[in-house]
Amino acid sequence: MPNAHEKPALITDAEPSRDEQLRIRQIRYGVMMAIRALLLIVAFILVSVEAPLLWLWLSLCALGMVLLPWMAVLVANDRLPKERHRLSNRVGPKRRRSRTREVTSNEAPEPDESPASRVIDVDS
Repeated sequence: MPNAHEKPALITDAEPSRDEQLRIRQIRYGVMMAIRALLLIVAFILVSVEAPLLWLWLSLCALGMVLLPWMAVLVANDRLPKERHRLSNRVGPKRRRSRTREVTSNEAPEPDESPASRVIDVDS
């Protein structure tokens, strides 16, 4: 039975379905492979116009064409990050108040609302 003090999970807190995650990963893979194909086209154009520093540009295109498939497979096989681990949730307008706030003698300290600092009363 859920604790009376716990907030219910909103449907917006739920992770995307497996089908939706798969679709997102497939789109990422397709975009990375399209970039690889674009690099091949750029390399062909550079050779045909005899660009200055051709050896440097062809080396960079070749490096991209070799590394992109490897990175695309890693991205496609990895699951999406959970929302609570995203950097945007830790930094930004939703900053929590400082824990070093001073308490005057006639003021009771306010309990911290974060789930990690809940007080569990063993007497009840």
